[in-house]
Amino acid sequence: MTMETATIASRIKWDAQGLVPAIVQDSQSKEVLMMAYMNEESLLKTMESGSTWFWSRSRGELWNKGATSGHTQKVTSMSYDCDGDTLLVQVNQVGPACHTGTYSCFTHPIAVQGSDGGSETTETANRFEILNTLERTIAQRDAERPEGAYTTYLFEKGVDKILKKIGEEAGEVIIAAKNASHEELRYEASDLIFHLLVLLREQKLPLDDIMAELTRRHVPKAPKEA
Repeated sequence: MTMETATIASRIKWDAQGLVPAIVQDSQSKEVLMMAYMNEESLLKTMESGSTWFWSRSRGELWNKGATSGHTQKVTSMSYDCDGDTLLVQVNQVGPACHTGTYSCFTHPIAVQGSDGGSETTETANRFEILNTLERTIAQRDAERPEGAYTTYLFEKGVDKILKKIGEEAGEVIIAAKNASHEELRYEASDLIFHLLVLLREQKLPLDDIMAELTRRHVPKAPKEA
């Protein structure tokens, strides 16, 4: 055990059973995938190995996520909350996170009185929310690979097929613009953005990184001194 891992472990507020809940989140789509428990040993093994380890309360033993299923989780970052009694583990998920075969364990919505279900009903709603929705859906398709889904087809064919589609759609965007057709351009640009999001998922590059790069470029440069 290194000094750093020992220090982190000492800052966690373990419960009476020596456990702490760990929320696992997809580092790309930001979807919450699952919740499990860690003890000090599994936390240290996670930190040292870079893959998630948990403590099974039912079996009374450590378990490494994906060791038998192949649905592994490569840790990209870890943090603990302000009280030190909950962990947040961001991962690159391979395959479904849930033992039922779904991308996320949280698949049963609960109706809340007064909720609009997340629909955009006001002008102040996030007009780019569809990008978040698409990113989550594409991540789900990547994990679950439902038969007959177009996105499954793209992932199974691999990066060359995805790149070919991006090239085709980029050409269609150019033609639509030359035709000065807003309807055609809207349709083709949508296809291009969709396939670009598929490529980002295949390459394990979060959309957040693209937004951060655009933000960085937009920062005005300080004026030069006279």
